[in-house]
Amino acid sequence: MNQAPPKKNKPVEQTYEEPKYLRQLIEQQTPVTVRLTDETEVSGTIEYYDAAFIRITRQGKPNLFLFKHHIKYIYEQ
Repeated sequence: MNQAPPKKNKPVEQTYEEPKYLRQLIEQQTPVTVRLTDETEVSGTIEYYDAAFIRITRQGKPNLFLFKHHIKYIYEQ
């Protein structure tokens, strides 16, 4: 008899790793550079985040709110 192959589960849409990582960056005050989709780079420390944006605090420059959908990636300095 032929048995049906086991069903494959769909990948999980939310792993909750992003909030953990952002919380770690905030707690450790890790300097980061954020690359935006238009290739602009912004450096500073992340002070706050929510589902839609992050707040970057910069030395000697205005703080910024960056919408997550404009963020290409974040890397630690």
